[in-house]
Amino acid sequence: MIISGGSNIYPREVEEVICRHPGVYEVAVIGVPDPKWGETVKALVVPRPGTQVTEAEIVEHCRTNLASYEKPQSVELLPALPKNAYGKILKRELRERYWAGRSRQI
Repeated sequence: MIISGGSNIYPREVEEVICRHPGVYEVAVIGVPDPKWGETVKALVVPRPGTQVTEAEIVEHCRTNLASYEKPQSVELLPALPKNAYGKILKRELRERYWAGRSRQI
């Protein structure tokens, strides 16, 4: 769960909306540090092979399907997401670079 400005945001709900975009192959949603809100929503997206998708398209897709506080504040396009031997996305590894060096990792 991501807590942003006192609101509870469930990454799974955001991921389900983003996955409905035709240019998205895979997505992981994580909370990243924010000085004002505590955490903000960040979407890490793997585009579908042979398609072009932009960060702005993903945010606009979310704007029409999610509450304003749930939509990603940033989107990063990646070639692949880290996974374990069973194919589960390792969100812990995705979070590490954003939370490194902080005493509190929400």
